[in-house]
Amino acid sequence: MRHLKAGVRRFGRDQGHRKALFRNLVTALIARERIRTTLAKAKELRSKVEKVITLGKKGTVHARRLALRHVAKRETLKKLFGPLSERYAARNGGYTRIIRIGQRHGDDAPMVFIELVDREAEKKAEPAEKVKGKEAKAAPAKKAPKAGNKEEKGKTKKAAPAKETVKKAKEDAPRKPKAKKTETKPDKKKEEK
Repeated sequence: MRHLKAGVRRFGRDQGHRKALFRNLVTALIARERIRTTLAKAKELRSKVEKVITLGKKGTVHARRLALRHVAKRETLKKLFGPLSERYAARNGGYTRIIRIGQRHGDDAPMVFIELVDREAEKKAEPAEKVKGKEAKAAPAKKAPKAGNKEEKGKTKKAAPAKETVKKAKEDAPRKPKAKKTETKPDKKKEEK
């Protein structure tokens, strides 16, 4: 019977292995701010990372020592108590986001991205999108004039890929051995009729 065991994820590992796994995952997520893992690991990791970020916001020596239990590298700990604590100073929890990305090919496990919200990559991408949007509004794309005769139409068309490149690609591809064809002997009963 599994009484009072709901919510415990053991991941088929003993306690030490599980602790090391999540210590490495917490370190990787804080360092890279986005990692790919399974859904079950991401859900378990979310609570651990949020607790560590809350410790980083406190900024005390005691909080630093407690956070060192969950973070494997001191460089990551410096990032946690430096830029991340400043970034999330006004936010009360909810520091991570889980994005589903499909199934893993080998065992069909649900895979996800777990990332820190308001991460630097998002901030860099937003101004670039705004600039592109302003340029598109300012100068609409010019359309090519419509061609009247066949000669002009032939000039405006894009060239098709060369047949040589297609042939080379086929030659480079690994070939499967051809199966031998076996001749089937007609049934004697059918021949007699």
